[in-house]
Amino acid sequence: MRIGMGYDVHRLTGNRPLILGGVTVPWPKGLLGHSDADVLTHAVIDALLGAAALGDIGDHFPDTDDRFKNASSLLLLGKVAGLLARLDYKLNNLDCTIVAQEPKMSPYREAIRENYSKVLEVPPGKISVKATTTEGLGFAGRREGIAAYAVCLLSEN
Repeated sequence: MRIGMGYDVHRLTGNRPLILGGVTVPWPKGLLGHSDADVLTHAVIDALLGAAALGDIGDHFPDTDDRFKNASSLLLLGKVAGLLARLDYKLNNLDCTIVAQEPKMSPYREAIRENYSKVLEVPPGKISVKATTTEGLGFAGRREGIAAYAVCLLSEN
């Protein structure tokens, strides 16, 4: 068994869609980044890569590479899932948390679970998506950005 942990943060900005877990969330601001800036999926990618000791998202999809400009993070997650499958790793479970004062995430959690279930080819019951606020504290509490954490358990076949 191999445990991986991922963390990411992106600044909120105007004129960008807010994408979390591959779901476009209706919100006046989106996240700033080279790809689609899906902070949750980036944390998931880092957790998976970390569990397999394969570096981090920047090693595989650098922000200096124009191929990844505005790329769908679900597409990047699919590439990581393929790499893990070739190395004979199996995802046992994934637990992720979005840290944002706003928007409320409960209406989107199931769609995120379904997205990850399809891309990672595991039942939705192996994926947990949660959200929390910071009670108004820090950059998330001031609505300057959104953070995400992810933890996964892989097994070697």
